[in-house]
Amino acid sequence: MMLYTFQLLFWFPFILIFLYLVLNYAVKGKKAACVVVLGDIGRSPRIQYHALSLAQEGYMVDIVGYGGSVPHKQVRDEENISVHTMMETPALFKVFPRIIGYFLKVIWQSAVLGFTLLLLPKSRYILLQNPPAIPTVAVCWLVSLLRSSHLVIDWHNYGYTILSLSLGKSHPLVTFSKWYERLFGRFAHSNLCVTEAMRKDLHDNWGVKAVTLYDRAPERFKATSVSTKHDLFSRLCKEYPVFASESPENPVFTSRDELGVVERRSRPALLVSSTSWTEDEDFGILLSALEKYEAAVSTKSSALPDLICVITGKGPQKDFYMKKISEMTFSHVKFCLPWLTSEDYPLLLGSADIGVCLHKSSSGLDLPMKVVDMFGCGLPVCAVDFNCLPELVKHGENGLVFQDSVQLSVHLQDLLEGFPDNQSELKKLRNNVKLFQSVRWHHQWVRLALPLFQDKVKTD
Repeated sequence: MMLYTFQLLFWFPFILIFLYLVLNYAVKGKKAACVVVLGDIGRSPRIQYHALSLAQEGYMVDIVGYGGSVPHKQVRDEENISVHTMMETPALFKVFPRIIGYFLKVIWQSAVLGFTLLLLPKSRYILLQNPPAIPTVAVCWLVSLLRSSHLVIDWHNYGYTILSLSLGKSHPLVTFSKWYERLFGRFAHSNLCVTEAMRKDLHDNWGVKAVTLYDRAPERFKATSVSTKHDLFSRLCKEYPVFASESPENPVFTSRDELGVVERRSRPALLVSSTSWTEDEDFGILLSALEKYEAAVSTKSSALPDLICVITGKGPQKDFYMKKISEMTFSHVKFCLPWLTSEDYPLLLGSADIGVCLHKSSSGLDLPMKVVDMFGCGLPVCAVDFNCLPELVKHGENGLVFQDSVQLSVHLQDLLEGFPDNQSELKKLRNNVKLFQSVRWHHQWVRLALPLFQDKVKTD
């Protein structure tokens, strides 16, 4: 038995080399691309959009990432797209001291990602989402070197600035992460980024030339019709009673009469926010603003409606805020914290009256995709202010910007005064959002990103 074991160990590296050589030349064709994210594929919309656009342009696409959430139906149904989920990091690593556990996690992720990419048929292009930078950038660069692939990095943010939120800017691991990201980020053949501010920062500080590809919502993000809204909430109110009116089958926003489905005259306003429940979003601001809104509704002279606040998403701080909400007392504000399918999410946004974004960029250089989704549905947004937000939200035109809970509460009251009979302020913002809706993801992608998948020339 021992002899067979030693023989297996001896031949194993040669078997891997043989497989690599075979698969390296088992090319799907020049129009093949591998899209990589070291995260939940189903919760990485921009990566899914890239994959769909590549497939639409005739590329065979492999998506590599983690499971957890179900990718959108369009991705699952697209015959040119294959989804490959990697093995998760063992929970055992969490019992080690933090720095040792982190080191073991990186080693594990490097091995799993490297082998996954090498065992796939060779792709002419590798498109990588950054962050996380460690270990993905180095691993994808090495694989692209071994397989003569063209590496494209899509810069969403900087990994080291996200790490600094939990460790502090002066932590040695943050310093190392910045050095690593800057070093290996320069090795990509081409680069995309999400804002002009990031493009300039990459060029000026790291010598990286990138093309700005703004996030844009695909066509399925649009205003929801009254009948579709009724069907949506008729389903949801069975699981979430906050959406039900006098009976569990009847939603609080719509009703059906002899003429069909109509919106209720006495309906509450629907506020929507989505989040990953991480440190870069302070939901205490929203809760404090809603306490002030509650006080304003309670006054005798108020013409403010009751409010249903829906906060979607998963993340580490969700339990903390759920407990906090349960300890608060509201009479005119109700909460719902659902996890929605990728098909229901745009329907919810298209049914809402106002959106709220509490995303504060760790670098000040990226933009919240949740606002892009809301704008795609024609939904006015109140967003917390930071450096490059004006590239997306223009105060008083397509949304309102706030600094704290007081400003947010004032904005909500101004927009919802007299609702639903008086929606003049909301309609003004909705009309201005239509300009944003005129440019959709794939049209922009073909113009700006597709050229990077057609030649080897570095981004100019």
